[in-house]
Amino acid sequence: MANDMHDERRDPTQSVEEIQGAAQAEGTHEAPDALASLVAERDELKDRVLRTLAEMENLRRRTEREVADARVYAVTNFARDLLNSADNIRRALESIPEADRTSADGSFKALIDGIELTERDLAKTLERHGVKLVEPKGQRFDPNRHQAMFEVPDPEVPTGTVVQVMQAGYVIGDRVLRPALVGVAKGGPKPSAPPADAA
Repeated sequence: MANDMHDERRDPTQSVEEIQGAAQAEGTHEAPDALASLVAERDELKDRVLRTLAEMENLRRRTEREVADARVYAVTNFARDLLNSADNIRRALESIPEADRTSADGSFKALIDGIELTERDLAKTLERHGVKLVEPKGQRFDPNRHQAMFEVPDPEVPTGTVVQVMQAGYVIGDRVLRPALVGVAKGGPKPSAPPADAA
């Protein structure tokens, strides 16, 4: 019983030499197995503490990453809903023939100017929240950012080049919010190899 109470007071971080020295100073002659048992227990506790600290550090890093992602991507659904409005504003402007647009005056000109101003303001607002327009025309087709709707036979343009954009695409941060709907060239020369640093 006295030995049990004595063991409970022992510091688990003590080295083997300290435990042996303490045992000799107290005049006790513990069996070598008891000493080995205490050392094993100490090592196990030390290992648990180190594992717990590592898990806490991993949790802290993961939480920081999730908070950063939440800041960047929190507006994803709202921004996706706004893209239809941006498309409709663009369609409204494109439906006005160029001749009518240049000769417009009075209230019709004010209406066109108002629609253009609304489109620019919406684009700035989206960009302020990390939403950017993807302009793929002339670029190589990227299935991660573009959705091919049709192929365009064109012997002059390298195969796989985006030659027509049916609907603009958008990204938020480094994620695709909406892929661009595109027409891709077919039948031209083989595309040149992308640069080594292209991602």
